[in-house]
Amino acid sequence: MTPADIHALFETQRQASRTQVEVPLLVRRERLLRLRKLLDENGAVLAAAVQADFGMRSPRLTEVADFFVLRSLLSHTLSHLARWMKPQKVRTPIYLQPASAHIQRQPLGVVGVIAPWNYPIQLALAPAITALAAGNRVMLKPSELTPHTSAQLALLVAQFFAPDEFCVVQGDANVAALFASLPFDHLVFTGSTPVGRKVALAAAQNLTPTTLELGGKSPCIIDGDCDMQDAALKIAHGKLLNAGQTCIAPDYVLVPRGRETEFANAYRAAVARLFPTIEGNPDYASIITPRHHARLRTMLQQAQTQGAEVQAIDPTAGKPVVNTVGTLGDGVSRQMAPTLVFGVTSDMQIMQEEIFGPVLPVISYERLDDAVAHINAGPRPLALYWFGQSEAVRDDVLRRTVSGGVTVNDTLMHITHDNLPFGGVGDSGWGAYHGEPGFLRFCHQKSVLVQSRWAMGSVFYPPYGARFDQVMGFLRRWVL
Repeated sequence: MTPADIHALFETQRQASRTQVEVPLLVRRERLLRLRKLLDENGAVLAAAVQADFGMRSPRLTEVADFFVLRSLLSHTLSHLARWMKPQKVRTPIYLQPASAHIQRQPLGVVGVIAPWNYPIQLALAPAITALAAGNRVMLKPSELTPHTSAQLALLVAQFFAPDEFCVVQGDANVAALFASLPFDHLVFTGSTPVGRKVALAAAQNLTPTTLELGGKSPCIIDGDCDMQDAALKIAHGKLLNAGQTCIAPDYVLVPRGRETEFANAYRAAVARLFPTIEGNPDYASIITPRHHARLRTMLQQAQTQGAEVQAIDPTAGKPVVNTVGTLGDGVSRQMAPTLVFGVTSDMQIMQEEIFGPVLPVISYERLDDAVAHINAGPRPLALYWFGQSEAVRDDVLRRTVSGGVTVNDTLMHITHDNLPFGGVGDSGWGAYHGEPGFLRFCHQKSVLVQSRWAMGSVFYPPYGARFDQVMGFLRRWVL
């Protein structure tokens, strides 16, 4: 699309949103049902497009990681939409009675969505579902790194929706920059923290409110009394789903000192259970591009050069391959071996950037206070995971740390709960969507006071005198 085309699409949606300010429940439901039909009738086509973009990513992985989440979100939204739309009555203070008041939930107008490549269907359509439910028009810019998926989304959305309802804009980073500069009524961006800063700056020029779903270094804390085998399996699943290319994937694990070998053995056993083979296994996704694959290899080579121990895991072998980055996945498949890294330090790239790959640093701690201090020394993470048995210790960790979300004794699962808002804090983003909190994120909550014909507001009018003093004295004693 040319810049003129993009501006014209935006203006079409803007005019439509101003012409039809209020969008009835039946219209909103019908749009969501069309989106459900799009997924139901074209799931196989979309999954094949994702497979083509990644090189290796099975349709079953896309089913669980993209379609299942979207279907659950659609079902939940359709079930609760009527209640979410209702005006919310609020209590009126005595000095304003007998007036009444309520909060009216109105569409914002046009919502822009800039989606990432790692879950190219889920993270494109989930915010669109919630924005459409709130009565908005939606413009979607999918990632240029998944061109087959982006093209299919553009084709299918155009078949199921009018351009003034929901449309897709394709293009490279320059198109994304232009897209972010449009005067949307709200802009959602999912991606890296550095790019998120650029998006926020572009949106600020138009005073466009934003929801930024970023990333960061999400920690796992293993407490001393946890079931190590169970914890390792759940950490391996959370880390290796989509080959670690997940914004809430565990980025490093904090293990009690002296139990590092126990964790490593349990983690290797978990990898072998989940992925008996790596290369050629369609359930184990490829790294998205050669550039991303090279970045991960460079990160590991730097850590090894600076003294870290790198353990590549080959499930078909009986022992880890120590201190070698390995050659697995160097070919067309780009399926990188699961890797543990010991002895990392804060000056290594691997501990300064979000990893976004199947690489897991293991850090030892003496006391729980040390683990908490390590987490709090860095930017606030998008997710935090704690494994243990003690509710008191769990609650202490949650009180003393701040993260976008938490799953206890598992990983990733909080994002699948439709009644929990999903979002970051600080460097990991701001704003949240999913469920009613997401619906409200894409609404303007308009305050409405309906004055009564019996209103006594005139007692506050000048000229002020003895009657005014009596009224204010009463309010101070009994109300204020």
